[in-house]
Amino acid sequence: MKKLREGVSTGSCMTGGAAAAALWLTTGKCPDVVRVDTPIGKTLYLDVNPKRPGTCGIVKDAGDDPDVTDGSEIITTVELLEGKGEISFVGGEGVGTVTQEGLKVPVGEPAINPVPREMATKALRGIIGERGAIVTVSVPGGELLTKKTFNPRLGIKDGLSILGTTGIVRPMSEEAMKDSLLAELDMYANQGHKSILFVLGATGENTMKKLYGEFCCIFQVSNYIGFMIEEAVERGFTDILIGGFVGKLVKVASGSMHTHSHISDGRIETICTHAALHGASVDVIRRIYSCLTTKKAMEIVEEEGLNAIWEDMADKASEYCRKTAHEMAEVGVIFLDGNNEVLAKSHNADKVLAKTCLREV
Repeated sequence: MKKLREGVSTGSCMTGGAAAAALWLTTGKCPDVVRVDTPIGKTLYLDVNPKRPGTCGIVKDAGDDPDVTDGSEIITTVELLEGKGEISFVGGEGVGTVTQEGLKVPVGEPAINPVPREMATKALRGIIGERGAIVTVSVPGGELLTKKTFNPRLGIKDGLSILGTTGIVRPMSEEAMKDSLLAELDMYANQGHKSILFVLGATGENTMKKLYGEFCCIFQVSNYIGFMIEEAVERGFTDILIGGFVGKLVKVASGSMHTHSHISDGRIETICTHAALHGASVDVIRRIYSCLTTKKAMEIVEEEGLNAIWEDMADKASEYCRKTAHEMAEVGVIFLDGNNEVLAKSHNADKVLAKTCLREV
């Protein structure tokens, strides 16, 4: 099977463009290639398209991932300020603006996510030291491309988001992804493991490790929760713990075993249902129903003293997972709140945790 080629995130393109622009301003010469250090330790070398002193473009290569921004040019301008100061970010042509609460970026700010901002800031500090700077990023054609994304539903207006938590884009071919997942699962089964922690991605893995230490084996299942539960049971696993952020796992509480946004949602509707079961008024349910993000809904739930719904949803998610496992495995669920803390656990989570975690809990 052909190995799919990884790509480069828009955040890495912005970082590379910012670094190249700053080097041009400080040395008088634009580099042909710029180095970008990603948060996961991979080093990228990106070709630079010089525009004018202080402005550089980098064409995004999404690898073998069907990304709508593949081939787009991310153009970054750096304006150096006098003396020490902060590095601020401005959205130019084709970069959206956040208009709804509940996202990682405040309302009114350009839709440039925190990790890309951190990457660019770190790269610039290595070139300009403590000097202040204004970074403006543009994506020509981004306003049209955003119609093919979920940005409009999230309240991001008039353009794309600058994204990337790892700096790279991993191809999401479903068949290839499942093949690679099964190869790893086979490895753990062949090692004799019967207990396993499922997480959705690297951030969930890091949070679970921070909270509980090391596990017998940790497995990133991406969006394929139901598929991987069935495959794990076939390979003799008897205890499965699922840890992940509530924004994804609340879908499982509605019975969705594939959590990709193109296939399932129902997050807000599920929260509304459980809020109603806990006696929430029609007004409160309407407020929750109008939320565009789980985070915003969580704020209303807390304001109204309805936090008990999360444990009920964790139990419901566990119930659906056990049914998917044909009752051949115990499946516990832990909801994470997005701030490296546990929001809720299913009633059986501690029992399963004791079997999957290497330290006493």
